[in-house]
Amino acid sequence: MYRQNLSICSISLLLPILALSACDESDGRPDDQSGIQDGGDTDPDGDESLPQQPPEDLAEMFEVAGEEFDVPAAILRSVSLVETQWQMVQGSSEFEGQAVATGLMALRGQDLAEGAELAGVSIVQASGDPLSNIRAGAALLSALADQHGIANRGDIGAWVPVLAEYSGIQSQEGIDAYVYDEVFPEAIGGVGYEVGDIPLALDSGNGAAATALSAGPNYAGSVWRPSPNHSARPAGAIGDPSMVIIHTCEGSYSGCWSWLKNGNSGVSAHYVVNNTGSEISQLVDESRKAWHIGASYNCALNGNTDCNKGGTSSNNFTIGIEHAGYGNQANWDGGLIDASAELVCDITQDQGIPRDQYHIVGHGRLQPYNRTDPGPNWPWSDYLALINNYCGDGPAPDPDPQPDPDPQPDPDPQPDPDPQPDPDPQPDPNPNPVDIVIDSNNGLNGQNASIYVSNAWASATGPTQYETGYWWHSTQGISDAAEFAFYLDEPAQLTVEAWWTAGSNRSSSAPFLIYDSSINLLDTVYVNQQQNGGKWNGLGTYQFKAGWNFVDLSVWAPAGYVVIADAVRVHTP
Repeated sequence: MYRQNLSICSISLLLPILALSACDESDGRPDDQSGIQDGGDTDPDGDESLPQQPPEDLAEMFEVAGEEFDVPAAILRSVSLVETQWQMVQGSSEFEGQAVATGLMALRGQDLAEGAELAGVSIVQASGDPLSNIRAGAALLSALADQHGIANRGDIGAWVPVLAEYSGIQSQEGIDAYVYDEVFPEAIGGVGYEVGDIPLALDSGNGAAATALSAGPNYAGSVWRPSPNHSARPAGAIGDPSMVIIHTCEGSYSGCWSWLKNGNSGVSAHYVVNNTGSEISQLVDESRKAWHIGASYNCALNGNTDCNKGGTSSNNFTIGIEHAGYGNQANWDGGLIDASAELVCDITQDQGIPRDQYHIVGHGRLQPYNRTDPGPNWPWSDYLALINNYCGDGPAPDPDPQPDPDPQPDPDPQPDPDPQPDPDPQPDPNPNPVDIVIDSNNGLNGQNASIYVSNAWASATGPTQYETGYWWHSTQGISDAAEFAFYLDEPAQLTVEAWWTAGSNRSSSAPFLIYDSSINLLDTVYVNQQQNGGKWNGLGTYQFKAGWNFVDLSVWAPAGYVVIADAVRVHTP
């Protein structure tokens, strides 16, 4: 089981490698995939990869946190690289029941709360500030080292049980791969650290074992790691593979394939690609149905393509590929994009699948109510071009343009008239207007918005929901609020509004607690969620400070009902 959520930041500490890039506009194609854009960080040849060393300022953060909590900086640096590619992520849900990842250290659920407490920071800080997130991860690792009785903290090999527990992976096979194939090869490069008696020698660990594993039954460039989670495709054309679905794991490579191999997880995919494209696991034969998408097919979401399959499980006729990483990460390693494109070419050739945007489709396109992967920064244009290039049917070059005829000079050019001067400009009463929506789906939130909910909150959809869905929690006398956080570059007076789906089982006194960035409680507003659903409802206007402010929806209300956390909006009055 993975270990939960929030994050994103436009704080000055964020480096370019950490910042989440803004979404470009779609290229305007009809029924274009949600978020399709040119990925500027990956060229069509897949040559550009993510850096192999962290930026200087980020490296210094690892050193500072490591020294403070007596954890080798090499361990922190390597765990962050394996988990998030040194990116400040806010994970979303990919597998039901698994907590989502937060920040550079991919802290999840209770680990996020515990690490934040040990580091002396709030969950909001640990979720949005890079150094606070690293410190929370270091504090958690240090506490685990104490529990495992590690005396010599400088011995990299002694950290095996700590890394195993931090990974949240259940199977020994997955743990070995995470520790010996992913974390240790990076960590042992740390200068000044000892490598003591490592329980499983690096040269005979899972990496060596992986090379001895057989290739996948359908793709020679893969490692066969069979999952029990599959079933027969239906007979006839409805069961013929005719689409490829692109997913993101919302986590590390080993954590992903080991969970999909777990017979208790109830999920699988045909393939998983690691974060650099250097390894691909095949888990399910392409002739079988993997359990990778929970949506019935709706052709209206896919350019009215293959409408004869409408209403049937999308698993019946699709092949699913998971990719290590996160739907909201800022960029993708060129090796991953290249390896995935080569794999998709092979699949489409073997199965006779058209190579276009309607048959190579993002998970979020077919299941938009609670999934957004592979996210807005997946380089769709380059990716589809690479697939076609591998298959030898790339687009034809543009014809040579015809030269323009010799231009004729204007026989009597007239000068432009003198422009009329603008009237005296009136000062803008709101020079920096604010309008931020914090959605229940972190995949739809921008750099200045994020939501955190514990594992006790459940997801649902409804006819009057905002965007893709919402969270709900039963009312009871406990502190387990949904936190809607928003970041301001400067103080501002803002109006706060909330959106919910109404119903008779909703609380008539759902408490919204409004805080500024200094954790000052500005107000508590009780709303009746049995009424006024499907629209913005005003909570009041308040003076907020620069930094992360937040609006809590508490569950502390009369028992027997539920509260709905759907969306919060703050804007200039």
